[in-house]
Amino acid sequence: MRIPAHSVCTAIRDDIVAGVHERGSRLTEELLARRYGVSRVPVREALRTLEAEGFVVTRRHAGACVAEPTEQEAADLLEMRLLLEPLGAARAAQRRTEAHVKVLRGLVRLGQSRARQGTSADLRSLDGWFHETLAQAAGSPALTAVLTQLRHKIAWMYAVEAPAGPVECWAEHGAIADAVARGDGERARALTALHVERSAAAHRLRPAGPGGRAAGVRNPQRAVNTASPRN
Repeated sequence: MRIPAHSVCTAIRDDIVAGVHERGSRLTEELLARRYGVSRVPVREALRTLEAEGFVVTRRHAGACVAEPTEQEAADLLEMRLLLEPLGAARAAQRRTEAHVKVLRGLVRLGQSRARQGTSADLRSLDGWFHETLAQAAGSPALTAVLTQLRHKIAWMYAVEAPAGPVECWAEHGAIADAVARGDGERARALTALHVERSAAAHRLRPAGPGGRAAGVRNPQRAVNTASPRN
């Protein structure tokens, strides 16, 4: 069975974000194919996609390498998020389905419960799911794709400190979800802009190299999961 290139792309991207493939390091097709248990064909296609997304660059005499973004490029990502995520929230208020509203409110209830209990372990994942659902509710595949790529790149370049007031943070999520449910696009836009602006203060640039990699990822060989690829 041929492994889909998008599954390989997701696996390589996840490892770049986690710091397994360090910035500036070479990405050799043969080694990547061995790591992910696939042929070189889907690896080659995945590298083309990742180059278009800005995670990979092709260098003369070196081939494919992990990109090395500048501090200005990293700062631009936060500014882009500040512009685009409120737009997505406004569109979500106009185009969301009842299923989107149900998921958003379910995440808010769970996040608020965890925040009140002081259980912070799940809050980052819940926050990611909330913003991913909000982007999907916008009903614009192009905008959703851009916001998804922004989240990947921000996670790659920044470490995010736990919010000083998780209860207040999830109250903001709740207010955004309510505005989306009511179809109030302008309020959803304004609340999301304020929320994103506040959260930007918790982002700290990751240092390049081993000191900037995420902990806990050390497996030298990784099978590609083709059951439910995310991208």
